[in-house]
Amino acid sequence: MSVETNKVTSGRPAELKAVGNPEGKGVNGVLLDWRRTEPRGVVAKPERQVLAELFTSMLALSATFKYRPAPGKLNYLYWIRGEWSLSLIGPEEWSGERSAGFAGTVILQRDMTWTIELSDRLADNKQMADAVGNFYKAFTESLNTDRTLEEILPFHFGRLPYFQRLHANALSRSLRASCALGGKTPVSCREYWRQMLPRQPLALIGVGELKGQPDDLTHESVLC
Repeated sequence: MSVETNKVTSGRPAELKAVGNPEGKGVNGVLLDWRRTEPRGVVAKPERQVLAELFTSMLALSATFKYRPAPGKLNYLYWIRGEWSLSLIGPEEWSGERSAGFAGTVILQRDMTWTIELSDRLADNKQMADAVGNFYKAFTESLNTDRTLEEILPFHFGRLPYFQRLHANALSRSLRASCALGGKTPVSCREYWRQMLPRQPLALIGVGELKGQPDDLTHESVLC
């Protein structure tokens, strides 16, 4: 699955409405959802944590889901038949293919970033590990630009369904605010942010839930 980036816009609710609303919400409904996804508790963060949260959040938002995620609630990420999906149903409640495709537990944080605690099954599932690796390669390539991180944040992600689009915009507001609070000067992604990426995607995710994991502790098929 590819990772898209979009030019920064103001991120107003009207821009979410402009590309279509499959949920059939009126203006009041969009405004209410906008307020519900306002990032809260945003703080300055180390640069590598910003990258980690952008990567894990975009991975979560690339998944199919048709419900309104709630901060602090457990979501379960699956790799099924070549696609990512997010569910409120845990792997122990499924059997067969879906249970085997469990990739990790995902939590939407109050600041509208998404964190992932990876499943132990990832090490034994080559197709799933390859999918993470391919997503990471696309993420790495998205940083191969002279544009700044603020310019490539997914404020306006028109190809996503409504809830994913709404949360991509909220994520962008959150990370932009984190960078501003940290006093970070906008710089080229290629010359600065891309240089911070580890070789392995699981090492980047390790900035969050898996602190201390060495860069080479991962499935060999995930190598970039």
